[in-house]
Amino acid sequence: MKMVESVPLKVKWGKETLKLDFVIASGVKGLKTELEEKTGVPADRMKIMPKSKGLWKGVLKDDFDLSTVDFSAAMTKASGKELQILLMGSGSKLTGPKTKTVFLEDLPPDEVAKVREPSGLVNLGNTCYMNSVVQCLRAVPELRKGIANYTPSTSNSHLLGNAAGGTGSLVVALRDTFNNLDRSVDAIPPTSLLRVSRMIFPQFAQRGPQGQPKQQDAEEFLSTMLATFAENTNRRETINAGLSSSTDEELNGATNLIDAVFGLRMEETLTCDEFDSTDSNKKGEAMDVDAGSSALVEPAVIKYDLQRKLVCNIQGGSDAKSTTNVDHIAEGIALSLSGKIEKHSEVLGRNAIWTRKQRIARLPPIIGIQFGRFYWKETPDSSDHTGVKCKVMKPVAFSDILDVYEFCSESIQKSLKVVRDRKLAEEEDAINKKLKGQLEDKEKEKKDDSKMEIDQVVEETNANAAGGSEEDALKEAIAMSMEETQPPVGPGLPKDFQGMYELFAVVTHKGRDADGGHYMAWVKAEGDFGNVKKIEGSNVDNENWFVFDDDEVSPCKTEDVLKLKGGGDWHMSYLNFYRAKK
Repeated sequence: MKMVESVPLKVKWGKETLKLDFVIASGVKGLKTELEEKTGVPADRMKIMPKSKGLWKGVLKDDFDLSTVDFSAAMTKASGKELQILLMGSGSKLTGPKTKTVFLEDLPPDEVAKVREPSGLVNLGNTCYMNSVVQCLRAVPELRKGIANYTPSTSNSHLLGNAAGGTGSLVVALRDTFNNLDRSVDAIPPTSLLRVSRMIFPQFAQRGPQGQPKQQDAEEFLSTMLATFAENTNRRETINAGLSSSTDEELNGATNLIDAVFGLRMEETLTCDEFDSTDSNKKGEAMDVDAGSSALVEPAVIKYDLQRKLVCNIQGGSDAKSTTNVDHIAEGIALSLSGKIEKHSEVLGRNAIWTRKQRIARLPPIIGIQFGRFYWKETPDSSDHTGVKCKVMKPVAFSDILDVYEFCSESIQKSLKVVRDRKLAEEEDAINKKLKGQLEDKEKEKKDDSKMEIDQVVEETNANAAGGSEEDALKEAIAMSMEETQPPVGPGLPKDFQGMYELFAVVTHKGRDADGGHYMAWVKAEGDFGNVKKIEGSNVDNENWFVFDDDEVSPCKTEDVLKLKGGGDWHMSYLNFYRAKK
């Protein structure tokens, strides 16, 4: 067939007709790019079909090779006139000419890295535990901003011998690793981070019988990293760099960047089981306590502590007799926040059983949750070891949204409830307005004899017991709630925060051996990817994620991540990271 370099096209798009001289060598991508510039129709939403004979059949596919079309013959059939095609798709409003198309191969590596899928990390010998944690921390902007301009102090350099900066060198190594990942198209070896972590913490340099590096625990590495970072990010300017709008009241005792971003201030209440505060006299008589002395009650002990993660207890209790079944992450968290301990009673003069109850008294922007997958099992009959580290394989489901309201202290719940009630009132107000508008539309279409019935429905919908309209009552409630001020629930949280957190990163472990196996990271993709479909049979957005298997990076979806609940030999969640939902 005779080859031609370009052909004139007449494009029918709705009521408009466009003409262009199309260069065949630019392919389908070039055609769609040119049409997008002229119409504003996004290329991924275009449907292009032929009207002239001798072209392709049906909708033009992205992978179709236009060089296989005999355009010369098609021009002959069209008597030398323009070849006609049909364009379908809605265009956005054009604000001006688009910039010139730039191809990836023309960009420098650091610019390509911004538009390509994120880069992986090379496994340097059983370092998947480190690689997976780093990829998850990379998705925490508050941390990255806080350490962006970090300069280590030389005051603790003795901790690393001659290595200037001491433990602060670990902060620098992680920051540089992040920067290298941002600038690279290919996977990078985290050599500096591994070297510094092993120098500061020799346990990460342990080797097996054959001299190979030992597999380490991802959670132990994460906790070690956060503790080290907390020591080195205690300057207010560092905290402000990560959480610029936080006040002292919001920080509520958080003195470093890590505790401001990950720290949970926990309120622990201990109550003695042998006393009943509602019937203390009766309890006193039962214990032969002199009732005439006074009604004795062991005061509750309340203390505060800092944690940088929550734990999901998946074994069903702290003792073998427990029958609690844990099927969901919320059940496991609730179980870990309560329990029984033995403690001295001042009133009884002896040890007694106390009930322990923990609640969150300050919420952070990021909540890390550890699934209690691993536990220590003693082996008294063994001659070469005293115990082994075992893994719990049972499935425990988790959601893309975590509501922490029930895990919070009364003061935090009070603040969250004000916002929740306000949002609920606003939603009800919107529903009532919509219902009223629908009824009014119907009212215009009805005859006079049915108008009275519709008025009655509207009146019943909006009426309240006080005689005024429900709409007015809702407006009044909203106004009152906005005037009511509540103490802040934590630093760096969105305005009108309701206590909802969204899943954005997961570290999984595969294998039955706690000291072996393989770790991977699953991180939610950033950016606008258009209309997000729901997971079939649910109301959950099936968003874009990436799975990091060391140096290999692959796309995946929310539905793939939510399947990582365990129960088999496939990867199962070990560390979940949730961020405050905006």
